[in-house]
Amino acid sequence: MIHTRKKLNTSERRTCLVLGLSRSSLRYRAQPTNDEQLRLAMIRLAKQYGRYGYRKVTALLRMEGWRVNHKKIERLWGEEGLQLPQRHKKKRRLYHKDSSIIRLRPTHRNHIWAIDFVHDKLSNGRSYKMLTVLDEYTREALCVAVRPRMNANDVLDALHRLLMKHGKPEFIRSDNGPEFIAGHLQGWLKKVGIQPMQIYPGSPRENGYNERFNGTLRREVLNAEWFHSTRQAQVAINVWLKQYNRIRPHHALGMRPPVPETLIEKTKITGTEIGG
Repeated sequence: MIHTRKKLNTSERRTCLVLGLSRSSLRYRAQPTNDEQLRLAMIRLAKQYGRYGYRKVTALLRMEGWRVNHKKIERLWGEEGLQLPQRHKKKRRLYHKDSSIIRLRPTHRNHIWAIDFVHDKLSNGRSYKMLTVLDEYTREALCVAVRPRMNANDVLDALHRLLMKHGKPEFIRSDNGPEFIAGHLQGWLKKVGIQPMQIYPGSPRENGYNERFNGTLRREVLNAEWFHSTRQAQVAINVWLKQYNRIRPHHALGMRPPVPETLIEKTKITGTEIGG
C-alpha cells in the first residue's frame, strides 16, 4: 500500500479545532535537560560532605542556584548507588506522671543552652573529653572544648568565655555529672543570673538537642578521623564547627544552617560601614 501526503489548504487554528487538539500541545518541544551537570554537582557535594544524605545535598544544590526538587535528587541518588538513609520510628515524648512535659522548650536565642560531655580516645589509646555547648533555639554549636581531662573549673572557664562572646543565657541544661553539679559552679551560675536545669537521672532524651549534636559530632568527625593529640582534635573540630554552623543544612531550621554565611558576610559589611 502506498501512502501519500496531502497538504490541506487550512490554517493551523482550524485544523486543531477540528481535531480537538490544543495548539500549545502541537507546538510543544521537549526542553533539553541538564541532568548530567546536576548529577556531577550532586556527586561532588556527596564526596565533599560524605555524611550528608540526599536532602541536605538538595539544600546545598539550591544554595548554589539549582532549581531542583528533592525527589529528583533522591532518584539520581539511587541511580548512582549512593546510600539512602534508614527510616526510623518516631519516639514518643517524655511526660511526668501528672502529664506535664518534662523538657522546657526554647523560645528565643540565649533562652536555653545545653551542655554535655563527649568521650573519645586518641591513636595511642589515651582518653580525652570534649565539652559541647549548644544554643537550643538557634541550634548553633557555641563551642566544643577539647581537654585530656576536664573538671568543674574547666567547665566554668569555657562558659565564662562564651558569656563574654554570646551574652548570657537564661537557663543551662545539663545532666547530673559531678562536673555540672559542683557547688562552686552552681553558685557562679546563680550569681550571674543563670538558672541551672538538671535532667532526670537516666533520661538523656531530656537533653535531646545536645544529644543529637553529639551524635552528629561523633559520626562526622570522631568516627571519621584518627587523632594523635588533643590539639590536633581541637583544630579539626573547630574547622568542622564552622561548616556545621555556616553551611550544613538543618532540618529543624527549614534546611538552613544555624548561622548562614550570607548572614555572616552581611554582618561584616555592616560592621565595616559603621566602623568607617
